[in-house]
Amino acid sequence: QVQFVESGGGLVQPGGSLRLSCVATGIIFRLYAMGWYRQAPGKQRELVGHIISGGSTYYVDSVKGRFTISRDNAENMVYLQMNSLKPEDTAVYYCNTDPSRTSWGQGTQVTVSS
Repeated sequence: QVQFVESGGGLVQPGGSLRLSCVATGIIFRLYAMGWYRQAPGKQRELVGHIISGGSTYYVDSVKGRFTISRDNAENMVYLQMNSLKPEDTAVYYCNTDPSRTSWGQGTQVTVSS
């Protein structure tokens, strides 16, 4: 079955950086657009951005210029480089296909706080 495993989260000060990783199994990875999503406390899960198979990317306005998504089709990996982090980026981050499947990983917690 499809499985997503995210890692790399943690506690970081405002202005800091983190790199999240996700490995996807159970799909023909190279065929799918891969998205990073996040869910802040009390809010709905939202798409942060995605990367299509060929490498083109899309980001929501709130992270544009600060976050970068990349992928390694040979390793079934997708990455989220997050720079200039803000407290409002605090959330659990997930990867999934875009559009998303019903199966989600456990996510990785990102906390931005001084």
